[in-house]
Amino acid sequence: MASQARTSPLLVRGADVPEGDLVSIAPSGQAWRYIRFRATRLRTDGIIRGETADNEMVLVVISGSVHVASPEGSWKNVGQRADPFSGPPSAVYLPSSTSYEIVAASHAEIAICKAPGPKPYPARRIELDTDAGYVRGEGHAQRRIYNILMDEDGANSLFLTEVITFPGNWSSYPPHKHDTDNPPVESQLEELYYYRAQPQQGFAFQRIYTESGDLDEMITAHNTDVVLVPRGYHVCAAAAQYSIYYLNVLAGPKHVYHMTFDPAHAWIKEGWTW
Repeated sequence: MASQARTSPLLVRGADVPEGDLVSIAPSGQAWRYIRFRATRLRTDGIIRGETADNEMVLVVISGSVHVASPEGSWKNVGQRADPFSGPPSAVYLPSSTSYEIVAASHAEIAICKAPGPKPYPARRIELDTDAGYVRGEGHAQRRIYNILMDEDGANSLFLTEVITFPGNWSSYPPHKHDTDNPPVESQLEELYYYRAQPQQGFAFQRIYTESGDLDEMITAHNTDVVLVPRGYHVCAAAAQYSIYYLNVLAGPKHVYHMTFDPAHAWIKEGWTW
């Protein structure tokens, strides 16, 4: 009798459907406290209405185009790319206590990212130029980065960035962590990875581990899956011949971003120009 494969508690499988929710994440206690995440697809003229409540929110257009309306501002035709591999991201930031309406101008995929937001930062559209992307790492650790919201004075809790990992390359590399409140050396931030693959049957490997070994998970992530990183060092790799996209969403008790590298592997980045 064949044994059933073990599923990691840090892996949330996505549903690759043409319309409706692909995956959804919410705080569930001490192990996952800050980030709410929803990836969904809308057909043309499809509508989502909501309220940010006590959270700040960043809407990232993964593909297609949407109109966003709120009492804090309205923006037409947010997003223009056909898929997350074909250009820079577009996004909208909304503060807490804000109602919103999202209308699909075309068939669209969006990510709704939320975290605690007590201070009312200004609502705004976030557009990146094509040349805003940059390559980090060297050799088989090269990947392309688009920083959506990484300034420490830009939000209460949220940090967001997109990464394209080239076929067969390593990413989030060398392994690093940000689970301890020890500024300026390290800050406490939980993180999730929302994955897309090109071609879509592709996959990535992700390892999450601690120095003590009390946590050591090796995960296979497929198209529309989410991997949770509540703590520990983490690193991922794209399967050969497949480009891997992920949206990183981070949040914690303080809006500060500092990380430390695994001392065993930190030497790998010596001499990098990234």
